[in-house]
Amino acid sequence: MNSRRRGGSITILIAEDDADDRLLLADAFHEARLRVDLRFVCDGDELLDYLWRREAYMDPETSPRPGLILLDLNMPRKDGREALAEIKGSTAFRHIPVVALTTSSANEDVMRTYALGGNSYIAKPVSFAALVDLVRSLVHYWFELVEPSVTMDDGEANAARGEAS
Repeated sequence: MNSRRRGGSITILIAEDDADDRLLLADAFHEARLRVDLRFVCDGDELLDYLWRREAYMDPETSPRPGLILLDLNMPRKDGREALAEIKGSTAFRHIPVVALTTSSANEDVMRTYALGGNSYIAKPVSFAALVDLVRSLVHYWFELVEPSVTMDDGEANAARGEAS
């Protein structure tokens, strides 16, 4: 069993501004019968607050470190590209896999996401059945097949906090 699976559950942090898409994703994980702990944020600023444990996300019990981030690119305030650049530029979080899950299939978006350090780029499926298959595949790949990188504990992440602006 992969070391990112603690207590039988995986934390997946989903940055998605559209409430309907958040509901569809939650339903797809439920339909797929996956034992995951889903956490949602609405934009890049909130994503970074979650990771740095700021504001409403200060408690590690209610804001556990994610084993995977699903990232919409087109969000208000700080968009997914800006958030991705900050995540991958931080020694505290660059080890967390970030999968762009977005409506855009523009070649520029794909290339920029990988250039910023994104681990995968996936266009959102159009059918619910395809979304269920996708979330099953994501969990299988990232938590059963891939060997995780070394992760930081909270003490190490706090020491790296000096990088945050």
